[in-house]
Amino acid sequence: MVSSRKIDLRSDTVTKPTETMRAAMAMAEVDDDVLGNDPIAVELEEEMAKIMGKEGGLFVPSGTMGNLISVLVHCEIRGSEVILGDSSHIHIYENGGIATIGGVHSRTVKNKDDGTMDIDLIEAAIRDPKGDLFFPTTRLICLENTHANSGGRCLGVEYIDKVGELAKKHDLKLHIDGARIFNASLAIGVSVDRLVQAADSVSVCLSKGLGAPVGSVIVGSKSFISKARRVRKTLGGGMRQIGILCAAGLVAIKENVQKLEADHHKAKQLASGLCQIKGLKVNPKSVETNIIFFEIEEDSQISAKLLCESMKERGILLMQESLSRSILKPQ
Repeated sequence: MVSSRKIDLRSDTVTKPTETMRAAMAMAEVDDDVLGNDPIAVELEEEMAKIMGKEGGLFVPSGTMGNLISVLVHCEIRGSEVILGDSSHIHIYENGGIATIGGVHSRTVKNKDDGTMDIDLIEAAIRDPKGDLFFPTTRLICLENTHANSGGRCLGVEYIDKVGELAKKHDLKLHIDGARIFNASLAIGVSVDRLVQAADSVSVCLSKGLGAPVGSVIVGSKSFISKARRVRKTLGGGMRQIGILCAAGLVAIKENVQKLEADHHKAKQLASGLCQIKGLKVNPKSVETNIIFFEIEEDSQISAKLLCESMKERGILLMQESLSRSILKPQ
């Protein structure tokens, strides 16, 4: 029998806007944002830039567009190269947009289990300018914090600073895919502005654990944002009266950031319980934020697909990641 009650653990993207968000959206004062006049959009962008310690911000429809815009701004010349993790979201899940649209070449470095890349390997991947007749020109390094494919692991401020120093040493830019940067900040106890201090740009998602229905904000210098605004228009991201959407984003960053700690606590509790179930493999110590990966042991009588189907019949939705691996994202 299929349960009428539903517990959706597939992703933190399935959050629903709160009543406060819906009320703010209904009452939002709006104007034409393409002309730069939407007051709520301006307020959200300025507030996010302030929180992140950057000069300016820009609302975009999605994190994928935010990352794409950021890469295109930093890699203005076609044939530029970006160094990023081999299991990063930009490289795996964003439809190859930086190559398809921007003509940007990816050079991957293996992500460790904690989501970092070995700094020596990053430096080794930077192209020698003397070889520019043969090789792409390295212009950008991308990090992801938290690192989703590593189970929501957090990149520490010391590590990010070292990558930032490396980027400056070689006259490169540093972009952080910070879709869950607030999760990282709370989990490791470092203010978010300090955590991204070394970055030239950051994309921040509003529609995951923060609960807004749509949108991300990218932040950076005034020059970066000016260029980003133009690229956003080119990509079709100029959306007129966006104050209706930005109003929910403002509620999200004012009311929901601290609530992410509860998500982390639930995830750790769930991981502790799962590790006691025979046939499942999960390391509770690796659960730092709101993502749990668990493996089904080889000699088990059930596959990840069958487990997900069985749980769905009982009203619990999971996401299958591979033949033997599933994902949980409590929220």
